[in-house]
Amino acid sequence: MGSSAYARAGETIMRICRGEADVRMLRLEALDAIRRAVSFDAYAWLLTDPETSVGSSPLADVPCLPQLPRLIRLKYATAVNRWTRLPSGAASLHEATGGSLSLSLMWRELLSQHQVTDIASSVYRDRFGCWGFLDLWRIGAPAFTAADIEFLGHIAGPVTAALRHGLARTFIPATGSDQLPAGPVVLLLSPALEVRAQTPQTQRYLQVLVPPEAEDQAPVPAGAYNVAAQLLAAEAGVDDNPPVARVHLAGGRWLTLRAARMDTTRAAGGRDVAVSIEPSTAGDRVTVFARACGLTPREAELLRHLAGGATTREVARQMFVSENTVQDHLKSIFDKSTARSRHALLARALGT
Repeated sequence: MGSSAYARAGETIMRICRGEADVRMLRLEALDAIRRAVSFDAYAWLLTDPETSVGSSPLADVPCLPQLPRLIRLKYATAVNRWTRLPSGAASLHEATGGSLSLSLMWRELLSQHQVTDIASSVYRDRFGCWGFLDLWRIGAPAFTAADIEFLGHIAGPVTAALRHGLARTFIPATGSDQLPAGPVVLLLSPALEVRAQTPQTQRYLQVLVPPEAEDQAPVPAGAYNVAAQLLAAEAGVDDNPPVARVHLAGGRWLTLRAARMDTTRAAGGRDVAVSIEPSTAGDRVTVFARACGLTPREAELLRHLAGGATTREVARQMFVSENTVQDHLKSIFDKSTARSRHALLARALGT
């Protein structure tokens, strides 16, 4: 691929990133632009919880979808080019392993069966958190070139900012007429991430999180697979982030998914995994909102005090600053969040 193709694709992606498409459309349009410069045969692009780096909201077209639980489990268990460890925006599996792809657990146990010859992995991370990761697969084709990886690394910065800004725009006062359970619902998975059981209301959440392609199809619990896979990875010492993901649902609503082992008499590795799904608490919403808006630690602290009902005077006392300083911080938060009043700011952050 010539340098002009990279330049044209880069310009297109910059234009996409300057727009205000939602994060799903942003990814679809970016993939189309990337394909004009870097050929690939399959892909998986996930958003991530900015604090825990656990994946959610997948866009994927891969040849092993029937083996999705296994694929996700192996992705989280594989240390080579794991998105939490990538030192820069992009890297290739072929380069990272010196051509010995079998050094990758995921390739050795699954992808080799599908004739995958290379994977280009990109991570979308900034100082406010990790916002997503993308794997591009080549099947029966030459490995990605150094120029391909350089291009993917070059676009990682603007794509990261666009994903973060797109998620910030999802924080609006909650809307929607569909009534979802107020309390947690539970999905029970085996250690191999096979669905064992679920509470009656679980399927309603899953249908909104990852809508099935046909009405008569059962929803795929991809979000649950991801938090459960992170639990297994943490137990194996691959990554120490907690198995938690805050996920945008729809209409300003956010959910929190958590995974934990069932308390039985079996050894830890043989116990089933329970994934709970429930509306995100005010604290969880404020944490993600602050990161998505690019707030400084002090601005985020101020927002937490306001969300707890503190007045300007109380905030000043709790933060050991003057009331004028509180107002200065608040103006900065308004600018970053595009909120025009304290009421509007809290309505967005809390979804009320």
